[in-house]
Amino acid sequence: MNLHQFRFVQEAVRRNLNLTEAAKALHTSQPGVSKAIIELEEELGIEIFSRHGKRLKRVTEPGEHVLESIAIIMREVGNLKRIGDQYSAQDSGTLSIATTHTQARYVLPVPVAKLRESYPKVNISLHQGSPDQVARMVIEETAEIGMATESLASYPELVTLPCYEWQHVLVLPHNHPLARKERIALEDIAAEPIITYHPSFTGRTRIDTAFAQRHLDPRIALEAIDSDVIKTYVRLGLGIGIVAEMAVKGEADQDLVTRPLGQLLGQNVARIALKRGAYLRDFVYQFASLLSDRLDRNLIMKAMTGHVNDYEL
Repeated sequence: MNLHQFRFVQEAVRRNLNLTEAAKALHTSQPGVSKAIIELEEELGIEIFSRHGKRLKRVTEPGEHVLESIAIIMREVGNLKRIGDQYSAQDSGTLSIATTHTQARYVLPVPVAKLRESYPKVNISLHQGSPDQVARMVIEETAEIGMATESLASYPELVTLPCYEWQHVLVLPHNHPLARKERIALEDIAAEPIITYHPSFTGRTRIDTAFAQRHLDPRIALEAIDSDVIKTYVRLGLGIGIVAEMAVKGEADQDLVTRPLGQLLGQNVARIALKRGAYLRDFVYQFASLLSDRLDRNLIMKAMTGHVNDYEL
């Protein structure tokens, strides 16, 4: 039994039982992956996968238990590496952050800069993606910490903690008729072509839910993952925009009229995500505290052992 076999089994499952794709991801040969899995099955005396010919078809019932044990082993191997990194070079290393475009562009620059002031030898690696991709990157240990609004809390492999609340805002050209209205209703918005986020990004679920609850069928003229793109098309007159409030701060957007939509669409919660049971280095705790003063080291440590609920924040 060895770690290579465990990695091959895990990657086969990640690649939907396609051994060719698993071999490519692991930079090895498909026959080598197949042989290692068979040798592990023979050593354990069980089949981890059921097969049709040479193809893997599904994970067997005992295979599910094997996968659970492998996940624990590989997690602890990762922890051992991080413990070694922590104590061999306590003030250096790389902090890998998985996040969405909105968080990377508008929220993270100041905390990242402050972390670099405190830990000048720590390099920052930013990985951007959808909220589901952020979750997978933390689970697969591509990143140590994730940050997003959608999806993170639905993964049992993750410990997620609320970081801050935010609301959507309406963005309009100054000459748009709605810019002159004191009170804007959802019906007013639904009557216009709307430019907003792709369904899996930046609280879009909350937007769709608000319209559905009022039995409104808004016309989404354009979807994007980038707030700056949304504002650009609003300026071109293609429609009215709905963006995150953190995307419209500063002098750069003085040519647009903004209206808060919290009362119409509700509040959103940005969350951080950490892999359950992972060993966290000092600068990870420090970075979390820079994201929110509620996220101190003791609270995060309690959360990692399952002893903190959202209401305590």
